[in-house]
Amino acid sequence: MLMNYAERMWRGEIGMDGLLVDGSIWGTAHELTDDVAVVAGFSNVIAFRTGAGLLLFDTGIELAAAATHQAVRRWCADPVRYAIYSHGHVDHVGGMAPFDAEPGPKPVVIAHEAVPRRFDRYVRTSGYNELINRRQFGLPELRWPREYRYPDRTVRKVSTVELGGLTFTLRHARGETDDHLWAHVPELDMVLPGDLFIWNAPNCGNPQKAQRYPAEWAAALRAMAELDAKFLVPSHGPPVVGADRVREALTTTAEYLESLLDQTLALMNRGARLDEIIHTVAVPPHLAEKPYLRPAYDEPEFIVRNIWRLYGGWWDGAPASLKPPPASREATVLAELCGGPRALADRATRALAEDEPRIAARLAELAVLAAPSDEDIRATHRTVFAALAEAATSTMARGIYRDAI
Repeated sequence: MLMNYAERMWRGEIGMDGLLVDGSIWGTAHELTDDVAVVAGFSNVIAFRTGAGLLLFDTGIELAAAATHQAVRRWCADPVRYAIYSHGHVDHVGGMAPFDAEPGPKPVVIAHEAVPRRFDRYVRTSGYNELINRRQFGLPELRWPREYRYPDRTVRKVSTVELGGLTFTLRHARGETDDHLWAHVPELDMVLPGDLFIWNAPNCGNPQKAQRYPAEWAAALRAMAELDAKFLVPSHGPPVVGADRVREALTTTAEYLESLLDQTLALMNRGARLDEIIHTVAVPPHLAEKPYLRPAYDEPEFIVRNIWRLYGGWWDGAPASLKPPPASREATVLAELCGGPRALADRATRALAEDEPRIAARLAELAVLAAPSDEDIRATHRTVFAALAEAATSTMARGIYRDAI
């Protein structure tokens, strides 16, 4: 079932909803080979059966920990010897508790050396992370974890884990995070990219999350491609099978990042402001058409903003935005100039009808800032942002727009 799903995705017949695969394949250990299974879910757990026990690459999200444990145990009862976190995001590190609770020695958890610092940061910013993830995923009851399973061993640059005749070479690469590891299993001709390949445009611009690193990300993808592996088994979405397809998926995703990076830096080097850059840089058409590079989770425009932040800081280059007035005061003054908040709201409605949703959003926001207690204006604001949410292609944009309704 999983490989049929993968084939249809490669052909562009179906696609992921953000990071979500079809729920019908969740909660089952799908065998990729006799001794490798993928437990599909919001994020994947990849289980390797060896003569010396099991190794897990990623452990899934805490909410699915019991179901993931059951799926692995239906497939194999052997003890888990190692669990490797590809990185410290909560949907990859939350599944250890049921395995730790089993009789016998606990599994050895391996991660990059920056993962413990990430967990410490998550604890310190738990309220913020709870708010932004509720907004991003549209889950008002989401609870952000306050406790984490810290690694027993850490990796700085490169490390090797050997178990039952299999070799897992772990390499650090900054990409979606600063603590990312990807793995090569030469005996199986397999690469495990973690979140460096997700069947979507790379998650390199998330508006509400920490810095991403496009240049190192692309370099890691090209290093994977040089291995000429037969299997690419990501932590979101189904496997890619076949050396030609694996190479294509990796190199075109690298090219996608490199193109956005090169275009952005060229404009920055000419002195362009951020506003000009985000409305100029575009994904080359031959990359935009790839079914595994759809902007269904993140968007190219957000990646450009992330590149600007990485290389240029937070200021957008416009003098007036360096030390702006309070947003509500600016809105009040603009409303006075155009005949009041209602005029702003009416113009927002017109902009929406004339297919200028960005103008509509800006004017609706100004109107509600100028008259926050006016219910008619608030209704216009909700209408505008509901339309933007409906039209949004990405999880990131849809979540933020829905939160404004």
